[in-house]
Amino acid sequence: MSPTRTNPLMTAWETPFGMPPFDAVLSEDFLPALEQAMVEHAAEVTQILDDPAPPSFDNTVLALERSGRALRRVTSFFYNQILANTDAVLDSTQREIAPRLSAHWSGIITDARLFARVDALFNTVDDLGLDAEARRLLERTHLGMVRAGARLDEAGRGRMSAIMGELAGLAARFTQNVQHDERTIYLPLDSDDDLDGLPAPLIAAAAEAARERGLPHRGVITLSRSLVEPFLTFSRRRDLRARVFELWIRRGEGGGETDNLGIITEILRLRRERAQLLGYDTFADYKLDDSMAKTPDTVRELIMAVWHPALRAAEQERAMLLDAAAAEGHTEPLAPHDWRYFAEKVRAARFDLDEAELKPYFPVDRVVEAAFATANRLFGVTFTPVHGVPVYHPEVRAYEVTDTDGAHVGLFLHDLYARPSKRSGAWASGYRNQERIAGDVRPIIVNVLNLARAPEGQTTLLTLDEARVIFHELGHGLHGLLSDVNYPSLSGTNVARDFVELPSQLMEHWIQSERLLGEFARHVETGEVIPAALLTRLRAAKNFNQGFGTVEFLASAMVDLDMHTTDGPLDDPARLERESLDRLGLPPEIISRHRAPHFAHIFSGDGYSAGYYSYLWSAVLDADAFAAFEETGDLFDPTTAKRLKDVIYSAGGRRPEDEAYRLFRGKMPSVDGLLRVRGFVS
Repeated sequence: MSPTRTNPLMTAWETPFGMPPFDAVLSEDFLPALEQAMVEHAAEVTQILDDPAPPSFDNTVLALERSGRALRRVTSFFYNQILANTDAVLDSTQREIAPRLSAHWSGIITDARLFARVDALFNTVDDLGLDAEARRLLERTHLGMVRAGARLDEAGRGRMSAIMGELAGLAARFTQNVQHDERTIYLPLDSDDDLDGLPAPLIAAAAEAARERGLPHRGVITLSRSLVEPFLTFSRRRDLRARVFELWIRRGEGGGETDNLGIITEILRLRRERAQLLGYDTFADYKLDDSMAKTPDTVRELIMAVWHPALRAAEQERAMLLDAAAAEGHTEPLAPHDWRYFAEKVRAARFDLDEAELKPYFPVDRVVEAAFATANRLFGVTFTPVHGVPVYHPEVRAYEVTDTDGAHVGLFLHDLYARPSKRSGAWASGYRNQERIAGDVRPIIVNVLNLARAPEGQTTLLTLDEARVIFHELGHGLHGLLSDVNYPSLSGTNVARDFVELPSQLMEHWIQSERLLGEFARHVETGEVIPAALLTRLRAAKNFNQGFGTVEFLASAMVDLDMHTTDGPLDDPARLERESLDRLGLPPEIISRHRAPHFAHIFSGDGYSAGYYSYLWSAVLDADAFAAFEETGDLFDPTTAKRLKDVIYSAGGRRPEDEAYRLFRGKMPSVDGLLRVRGFVS
C-alpha cells in the first residue's frame, strides 16, 4: 500500500446506505485493518475492566455489546469476500489472521475480571429491573462466556484459547482446500459423444463455464452442484457420469497438500478436548446443550424416526429405477452415479414430466420476482433495484427494501451465479446487522448462490429445486432484514442453530404452491402461464424421489453426529465415516449428501458441527408452520403472517426458541407432519 494512501477500511464509509467501499478497497487492506481494529477493541474492553464503578448492566453488558464495532464491521466484510470473491491475497490473509482473531475473541470472552463483572450481574438479575430483552442479553452473554471457558482456571483458559486458535486455522485450511479442488478440477466436454443426452441449457452453461475459465473445450463440468447434478441426470455416457461423480465426491480427498483427512482428524481431536475441558463427555454433548434438541440422544431419535420411513420410500424408488434400467438394457448393478439418470427416466415415464419441459417456466428473473412478491404479500416489504452503490462483483444486484409506508428497512444484495472465486453452495450473510444501541442501524444482507449461468444474451432457466434455493436463502435474508431488536447479539439469525433454518425452509413451501406457480411460472418464450395439466402432473410427482433425498441427507447428519460422539480413535476419519454409514444401513446405490473431506457445514467452522441435523429439526417445524396457513384456507393469511413476522422473523433471539414457536403455533409439532409432507405416510 502506498505510504500516502489511506486505508479505506479504517475510515468512515461515506457510501450510499453505508455500504462497504468495495470499489476502493484492495485485498492488501484487510490485514492492517483487522490488526488495528483488534487493538481498538482491546482498548475498549480495558476501559470496561478499569471502570471503578460497581458492575451494572450499562457499564458492563451494554458496554461490551457496544465494543468491537469496528472489528465486527471489517471482519464481516473480510469473511464475506473470502466466501464470495476470494483471491490469493485474501486466502493468505485468512490463514494468517484466523487464529489471531480467534485468540483475540477468546481472550476477551474468557477474561477472569470481565467474567466476574458479568457473573455478579447474572447472579442478581432479579434485582436489576431489566426488561425482557435486556435480561435475555445478560443471560446469553453469561452463558456464552461460560461455554467459552471463563470458569476454567488460568491454565485451562490458556489451553482453550490455544485450541480455538488452532481450530480457526484448520477450518481456514479445510475451506481453502475444498475451494482449490472446486476451482481447478473439471470434466472436459469436447466431442458430440461427450454431449450425448445433455439438454441445450446445460450444454450452454458448460460452454459458459469453459469460457469463464479460459479453457479450450466445448464445455466443462465443474464441481459445482448446479452443473454436476444435471449432468448426472441427463448424460447418456455412463462412463462420464461415473468419472464426474467420482471427482465430485472426492473433493478434499485427492492426496497432497489439499487433502483434508488429516485436518479432519485434528479438528475432531481438538473439539473433543475442548468439550472435555468444559466437563462434557463429547463435543456433541457440549454443542447440543445450547440447542433446541439439547442432547445427542434426542437428535439420534429424530434421525431414526425419519430414517425408517425414508428408507422404505427409497427402496420403492430403487425398484422403479431398476425396472427403468432393465428397459434400457442396463445389466450392471445400479451405482450411485446412475440414480439421478434413471430417476429422471422414471419421472418422465410415470408422471409424463421431465426437467426440460419444466425449466422454460422458471427463468431466473421470474423466480426472483416471485420470491420478492411472496415476501411482500406476507410481510409488506418491497424490493426496489438501486444503482450507483458499490458492490463486490459486477454480477451482484442491489435492492433497497422498504416497508408498507415506504420507510427504509435495509439493503439486500443478490449474487446468483457460480464463478471460480466463489465457494460452492448457497448461503445468506450480513455486512451489517440491525440494532438500536448505536441509533437505528438498518441491516445489509446478502444472498449468495451458485447457479449455472446461461451464455450472454440467453436466459438462465432453473429447475424447481434451484427455484427453491432462491426462496430458501431469501427466507434467511428476511430473518435478517425484518429483525426488530435492540441488541446486535440478539439480532436476526442469532438464534439456536436448529431454529435458524425455520425461516428459510418455510419460504420454500410457497414456490411449490399451485397458487404461486399459477401466477409466476410463465414460459420464457411465449409468456404463457404454466398449463393446469402440467401443474397436475407436477403435483402428482411432488414426492417422487423424496426417499432418496431424505436418505442422503440423513446419512450426512448421522455421520456428523457419530463423528462428534465417538470416544474411540480419530486418526482415520474415512473409517469413522464408513462405519457410521454401515451401522445406519445406507443402501449401496446412495451416498451421503456430503462426504467428510468436503463437508464444509461441519468442518469449515463450528456453525453446523454436531448440528447438521438442524435442517431436519427445522423441517419438522416448517411443515407445521406452513400448515398454519393452509388451515386458514389462505396461503397469505394476514393474521397468521403478522404473527409469523412478529414472533419469528423479526424477533431474533430475544426469547427462547421453543417459546417463540409456541407463541406462533400454540404448541410444538411432532414428526408426523413432516412424514406426511414428504409422502412417507398417508
